[in-house]
Amino acid sequence: MFIPDHNWMDIEARLRLDDRCVLPLGSTEQHAQLSLATDAILAERVSREAAAPLGVPVFPVMPFGLAPYFAEFPGSVSLRVATLLAVMRDLVESARRVGFRRVLVVNGHGGNAPVAALLQEMMAETPGLSLKFHNWYNTPRVWAAALAADGSASHGNWFENYPWTRLAHAPAPEGRKPTPDLARMKASGPAQTREILGDGAFGGPWQIDDATMQKIWDTGVAETREALEGPWQTR
Repeated sequence: MFIPDHNWMDIEARLRLDDRCVLPLGSTEQHAQLSLATDAILAERVSREAAAPLGVPVFPVMPFGLAPYFAEFPGSVSLRVATLLAVMRDLVESARRVGFRRVLVVNGHGGNAPVAALLQEMMAETPGLSLKFHNWYNTPRVWAAALAADGSASHGNWFENYPWTRLAHAPAPEGRKPTPDLARMKASGPAQTREILGDGAFGGPWQIDDATMQKIWDTGVAETREALEGPWQTR
């Protein structure tokens, strides 16, 4: 139940039956030759596919997150930590105000981790509110499937290369990229980060076969649906 495809009356009717909703959270940042919106695309799509059989409303993705380290890659934008937390607090509170009591935040970007602590804080402040922070891409079965495919699964490489994150004018390079000095990158500012990463990928193949990627994707959808189904706080 994708919010843009419905009016307010549809959502009010759904709330009489179910108080769950999904808030996808992404980022707009460099992903080598892939779309700058890769994290947002994946978070929204996995949310919609997971929620569809359950009829749970899915809001449009929040496309901006925390990615200050990629600031020197044109097209990458980042919020301050305080700004992201304020926005997410407002979104969850707005959902709660109209009747949603179980909210699944489906996250597609590792830099957004501070939001998990915010959700814990909000549950402590508001009895009866049940919130989950779900990193769809590193759940147990997704991560196991990724490592079985290739141990290099990481940012901007094959692990995020789906038909829906590719750009027709920018095919993936052949072969494997040597792993950059990621330890040095984590201790560097944006300019040095760009110098260390080159095209932006973290190493390994830029692309693998689509059949393997579809299996990983299907696993991610299944685990996201399981998170949506429960368990939730008992009321």
